[in-house]
Amino acid sequence: MVKPSKKLLFAVEAVLDIAYNASNQPVQSREVTRRQGIPKRYLEQILQQLVRAGILTGVRGPRGGYLLARERRRITVGEIARIVGNSSDAEEDDHDPGSSELGRMVVRPMWLEMEEKLMKGLDRITIEELCMRANAAKIDNASHRRLDFTI
Repeated sequence: MVKPSKKLLFAVEAVLDIAYNASNQPVQSREVTRRQGIPKRYLEQILQQLVRAGILTGVRGPRGGYLLARERRRITVGEIARIVGNSSDAEEDDHDPGSSELGRMVVRPMWLEMEEKLMKGLDRITIEELCMRANAAKIDNASHRRLDFTI
């Protein structure tokens, strides 16, 4: 079975965590690490890549962290997959030893066709939809737990 890379899964989980747990305050990377179990060394690289791509915005300072750069209904899983997948795809292509005629003419075109269908499916799934699924699954949401000191 073909599995998504750890980097892709971590990226989607990180964006979803930030979308799901942010209110009007940035989400700190250590909170994402604690909640999702994403190793800090991976997380920081992924978050910076997502900031450069315009998915997230980084906020500096003691209460800094990350926010979505745009509405969660405008961010798709396909977009995240393309962002984090670009670095690993180029590496794999450089090490391709070549293949047989069957591989070049039949197997690879079939694989590219299936990959295209998968990406179209991922493009239809928004972070908003994943947040609604998390809410329906009654997953704890940090933004609901923030204390309100209004009298």
